[in-house]
Amino acid sequence: MTFAQRLPAVTHARVLAIALPMTVAHLTTPLLGVVDAAVVGRLGDAALLGGVALAAVIFDMLFWVFGFLRMGTVGLAAQALGRRDRVEERAVLARALLVALACGLGLVALQAPIARLALGLAGASAEVNAAVSDYYAIRIYAAPFTLANYVVLGWLVGLGRTGRALALQVGVNLLNMALTAGLVLGAGWGVAGAAAGTLAAEIAGTGAGLLLCLRLLGGGFGVPRAVLLDRARIAEAFLLNRDIMIRTAALMFAFSFFAAQGARAGDVTLAANAILQNMVMVAAYFLDGFATAAEQICGAAVGARRRADFAAGVRLCLLWGFGFALAACAIYLATGPALVDAMTTSPEVRAAARDFLLYAALLPVAGVAAYAFDGVYIGALWSRDMRNLMLVALAVYLVAWWALRPLGNHGLWLAFLAFLIARGALQALRLPALSRRTFAG
Repeated sequence: MTFAQRLPAVTHARVLAIALPMTVAHLTTPLLGVVDAAVVGRLGDAALLGGVALAAVIFDMLFWVFGFLRMGTVGLAAQALGRRDRVEERAVLARALLVALACGLGLVALQAPIARLALGLAGASAEVNAAVSDYYAIRIYAAPFTLANYVVLGWLVGLGRTGRALALQVGVNLLNMALTAGLVLGAGWGVAGAAAGTLAAEIAGTGAGLLLCLRLLGGGFGVPRAVLLDRARIAEAFLLNRDIMIRTAALMFAFSFFAAQGARAGDVTLAANAILQNMVMVAAYFLDGFATAAEQICGAAVGARRRADFAAGVRLCLLWGFGFALAACAIYLATGPALVDAMTTSPEVRAAARDFLLYAALLPVAGVAAYAFDGVYIGALWSRDMRNLMLVALAVYLVAWWALRPLGNHGLWLAFLAFLIARGALQALRLPALSRRTFAG
């Protein structure tokens, strides 16, 4: 047995027990970039600092594409849990680890063309490119371990083991910070030390995660070969991961398009948008926590064929998500000007950021349904519909931007708000039909 014999009731406490630990885990991740910047910044070389920052962005974008390894594993594991299918719980983990290993080794094998493409698109100076190359040449070997950690995290969350998932994630991040500081400042390894610290932390995290999984499984995977290589299950996982990957690529395009249009409006507008987006990202980590709760609760409910639990999971995750989103909106409206002033000393950027602050404050409220329903759809394995609705919402975004171009950056922010609202609204409209089909009979 890897979990309780009976699924716990869907209550406010259960939603928070999943969402809050995952929020804390998400919040520790941005600290890695802060620590890297602070440590490398003490070396007194702007090119090194810029190189580490740019390399971090490259790896964030690269690994974000493989987010399906976490999200897909949550949904599959949660449904196996709901069905009380202990063999399939094990098989989900084993199959996903094999995919992670293959993808990670593929990234290592393709490291040279990936680096050339990334550096070509960045267009940085020769000094910054040299620092990026030093960092990249070491950290790329962390790819198989990073992706394996995605799988382990997703599997633990899918089985409702969020406390262990939190401990593992925070432990990896804290070890990363400590190793980076020690290797860069103590050992004098420079940029290579920052990359080596991350590599070592990811390896340690994979080892600790696998040991934890084996302990929960009683000492071994114990998956029959026929189950592990079951064609129907493999096809299901492939289609799920493909759809989530397309959805993620569309989301990445939406954010990249926003940044690109802001850059075309000038340096001041670009800086103002970047500051406001950093504020929005903090709220997004809380919304991600409730999306994760929806993945686990709704996935387990579908597996157990409990329609009432599914409906309760949707309702409570939306309720708490809206509560946090409204709180974030109120906080940003009240403290936004002070937060902006704390992040920049430029009078022009401060003024521009204040002009667009209202949009940033409204963004969590506009996006809460999109986040929550993403979790619902992933848990229920409705990945095809999630993919298609994301593409429709992206079209709404681009059309809205085109129509609102005369408004400049105001139009860009309004178009992005329309994108988030469209995502949530489309998924809400589609949900009743999908729910009837899933629980029919």
